[in-house]
Amino acid sequence: QVQLVESGGGLVQAGGSLRLSCAASGRFFRIIGMGWYRQAPGKQRELVATITRGGSTNYADSVKGRFTISGDNAKDTVYLQMNSLKPEDTAVYYCNVEYFAVASLELTSVWGQGTQVTVSS
Repeated sequence: QVQLVESGGGLVQAGGSLRLSCAASGRFFRIIGMGWYRQAPGKQRELVATITRGGSTNYADSVKGRFTISGDNAKDTVYLQMNSLKPEDTAVYYCNVEYFAVASLELTSVWGQGTQVTVSS
């Protein structure tokens, strides 16, 4: 099993920056990719950014040019640097990791507990 610990959320004024971190621990064969999703009140959870073990990234159009996802494979940690934050970025941000389980080698997905990001206008 894999556990995720997220940190870095908080309250920031519009135009400010925050950095989220998500560290994976536990037993797994190999992590395939890590990513960040967000869910605003009354809305569905949506993709923010993902990164593969090889470093390929994908971003939602709404955050391109403002957010940067990066990973530290040695620490099994993913980061999300968020700049030029807008009130519409306010949401609970969830970390997601896809990995191959040790025993079954099945592709498995796990979610973090979520961290609140609030951007005031």
